[in-house]
Amino acid sequence: MSELSRKVKGAMDLKIASATATTDEKRAVDSLLGLAPETSQGGERNVAGHRVARGGESLRSLRHMLLPTLHAVNDQIGWLSRGSINYISQRLDIAPADIYGVATFYALFTTNERPARQVHVCVDLACRAMSGCKEDSIPTGAVASPCLGVCERAPAVLVIETGLTPRYEVLAPASVKDITDLVAGKSAGPEQEIATAVPQAPDESLVLLSRIGRVDPLSIDDYIASDGYVALRRAIEIGAEQVIAEVTASGLVGRGGAAFPTGRKWSAVAGQAVKTRYLICNADESEPGTFKDRVLMEGDPFALVEAMTIAAFATGCQHGWIYLRGEYPRALKHLTNAVESARSRSMLGENILGSGFSFDITIFRGAGAYICGEETAIFNSIEGYRGEPRNKPPFPVEVGLFGKPTVVNNVETLINVLPIIQNTGEKYATWGTAGSKGKKLFCISGAVKKPGVYEVTFGATLRALIDLAGGLKSGSDLQAVLLGGAAGGFVGPQDLDLELTLEAARAAGTTLGSGVVMVLDQNVDMIDQLQRIAAFFRDESCGQCVPCRVGTVRQQEALARLVKSSGTSNAAVDLQLLRDLGQVMRDASICGLGQTAHNAIDSALTRLKVFSA
Repeated sequence: MSELSRKVKGAMDLKIASATATTDEKRAVDSLLGLAPETSQGGERNVAGHRVARGGESLRSLRHMLLPTLHAVNDQIGWLSRGSINYISQRLDIAPADIYGVATFYALFTTNERPARQVHVCVDLACRAMSGCKEDSIPTGAVASPCLGVCERAPAVLVIETGLTPRYEVLAPASVKDITDLVAGKSAGPEQEIATAVPQAPDESLVLLSRIGRVDPLSIDDYIASDGYVALRRAIEIGAEQVIAEVTASGLVGRGGAAFPTGRKWSAVAGQAVKTRYLICNADESEPGTFKDRVLMEGDPFALVEAMTIAAFATGCQHGWIYLRGEYPRALKHLTNAVESARSRSMLGENILGSGFSFDITIFRGAGAYICGEETAIFNSIEGYRGEPRNKPPFPVEVGLFGKPTVVNNVETLINVLPIIQNTGEKYATWGTAGSKGKKLFCISGAVKKPGVYEVTFGATLRALIDLAGGLKSGSDLQAVLLGGAAGGFVGPQDLDLELTLEAARAAGTTLGSGVVMVLDQNVDMIDQLQRIAAFFRDESCGQCVPCRVGTVRQQEALARLVKSSGTSNAAVDLQLLRDLGQVMRDASICGLGQTAHNAIDSALTRLKVFSA
C-alpha cells in the first residue's frame, strides 16, 4: 500500500461513525489534551493562500495518551459514548474501532450508559470466604467486582462518583446494609488508618515496613528525617556500576512471583548500546489476595520514588512510569504528592541532588485488567493499545516500552533496594537462606485474628507466620491455605511446617507467588472457591492465544460438570479432562496467566482431594 493510500485509508477509518460528542465530553478530552489545533482535521492557508494538509503523524505520536484520555472521559461522564470515541479519534488520529477495542478491554471503562454513582462490590476469594458475598447476592444497584486489593479488611466495596471532580472511595469491611446505603448515595467516609494494615507497626526493627505507622506519608520532611534519601545519596556517591554490583551481591530476586534476579536484569539494561532506556514500576497489583504493594504505596510512597530513582541511576534510564492499579485511589493521591514533592526538592527531575543525573516519573493509571500485571502487557497498555502480552524474545531488557530497553520491577522489589544500598549487598545477603535472600512481605487474610501485611525474613515457617497474625480466629479450624493467590496453590493443615522460601516451596510442589497467604477455615466452601478461580481466569484472559482463550472456558465448564459428577463413575473422566486442559494451558500459553490458570485448581484436586472419583 502506498503512503498516499495509507493516509487516505486512515482518514476514511476516522469517518465510520456519525455520532458527535457532547460539550461535556469534549471538555473532558480537552482538559487533558488541550484545545484542538485547527490543523488536526484538514489544513490551514499558507502565505500563498493554498490550504496545507498536515496529516496525522504528529497526532499519532500521542497514541500513548489514549488511556489517560479514556480515563478523563470516564471519570467526568461515567461512560464512553460513540460520540466521545469519535472526538477522541479526531484528537489522536486513531480509528474509532481501534479505540472501541481498547476501551472494551478494560473493566473500569464501559461503552454503555451507567449512573454517575457506581458501587463495585468485591466477590473474589477473600471477600466471599469472609462474608459469602457472591455475584447473585449483592444488593440491587451494585455491580460485582474482582478483587479490590483490600483483603485484610474483607469484604470490600469501591465507590466511584463521576463528575467534574470525580471521587473514588473504599469501604471495608462493608455489610449488606452499608452497600445498600452506598447505592442510595451515602458517603463511604474516610478510610481506616494505613497502619491498621500492618499489625507489626510501629516497630523500628522492621526494614521494609519500618516507616508505616511512624511517618506521615504525605510529608517529605518526615521521610527525610527517617533516613529518607540516604540510599540515593550513597548510590550517587558509589556510582552506577557499584549500585548494580551491590544489588547483584544481595541476591535480590523479583517479588512479583517470577523471582528473576534483579541485579542480572539491571545489568542487562545498563549494558545495552541504546542510550534511551525506560523504567517501569509494576504497581498493577491485581492477584486475588494480594495487597502488600498497595500498603507500601499508601504508607511509604517516598520510598518507592527514591528506589525508582536509584534503579534509574544504576541502569541509565531517563524516564520512569508507575503503572498503578486503577482501583487504588489513596495510593494515587499519596504517590502524586510524593512525585511532586520530590521534584520540588530537586530529588526528581533535572540534575538530581546536583549530580548531573536527570530522571522523572509519570504515574499511569491502569483501568482494571489483571493481565496488565504481565510485564509486556504493561508496554502495550502504556503505549495506548489493548493490554495483550508480547511474544518473547525479544526480551524487555532489549526491546521494551516504545521499543527501548526497559527495566520492569514491582513495588516490593524496588523497596528492597533501599536497605541493600544503605547496608551493602553483602549484609543484605546474610538475611534469609542460601536460596532465598532478604526480607519478604506476606499478605495474610482470611480466618486469622490479625490479617494484614507481615514482614519476615525468608525461612520462617507457615505456622510461625499464621501465629504472627494472631493464629486462627476463635471457633475456626484450618481447612486449607492458599499460597500465591489464584495463580498459586493450596496447601493443607499437614503443611504448616513448610519453610517459606523459594526452594522449599518448589520442593513441596507449590509457590510463594506474590506473597498471598489466605487462611480458609471449615466454614469456607472449597468448591465455590475453585469455581471462582476458574471464572476469574476465564474473565481475565486477554483472549490473544488459543490455549488460554479456549482453555480457561473449557476449564470452567469441566469444573462445573465435575461438581455434578463427583462421587459417580463419570467423575474420573471429568478429573482427567481438567488435568489435560491444565497441562495444555501450562505448556502452550503465551504468558503466565494461561500457564498458571490451572495451578490452584490442580493443587485442590491432588493435595486436598476436594473431589472424589
